[in-house]
Amino acid sequence: MSEKRMRFEKVATKRVENILKTLDLLSNCSNIYNYQYDQADIDKIFKAINNRVKLTHSSFNKNLKDSKFKL
Repeated sequence: MSEKRMRFEKVATKRVENILKTLDLLSNCSNIYNYQYDQADIDKIFKAINNRVKLTHSSFNKNLKDSKFKL
């Protein structure tokens, strides 16, 4: 396995774990006994999250497709 691949797996795994942990923490905010929110708040939160996920996803796809033409 190449060094770049090993580094990617190590870094990406840790970063995904951090994202998932943070989402678990965000879900704690759904407790209506401790927090007050409405549908507009929920929509803003998930619009921001979804937009960032789409942007990140497209950057991975773009980097795979960005091969220069060579003869």
